[in-house]
Amino acid sequence: MSDNNSNSGFAFVAGALMGAAAGVLAGLLFAPEPGEETRRKLSDKSKEITDDLFDKFDDLKESMTDVLEDIKEGAEETIDTVKKSTSAIIEEVKSKA
Repeated sequence: MSDNNSNSGFAFVAGALMGAAAGVLAGLLFAPEPGEETRRKLSDKSKEITDDLFDKFDDLKESMTDVLEDIKEGAEETIDTVKKSTSAIIEEVKSKA
């Protein structure tokens, strides 16, 4: 069920972005400007959108790296704690045997 909700959220965001892009494109195509100016604006806008997407991807990649590092550190601490506890239990059992 949670997969469906996350897919719905992604679909909504993707649809909103596509709608915004279509609106910008329609606005540029129907603007009363010469073809060369319109093509330049389309080119500039597509470069701007591409740059924004790459920036957002880099931000996402950085945040995911941070999260994974935090998880790794937590797992290492848990493993160390388990090892220490296990060693203490083994020593206690040996001393009683």
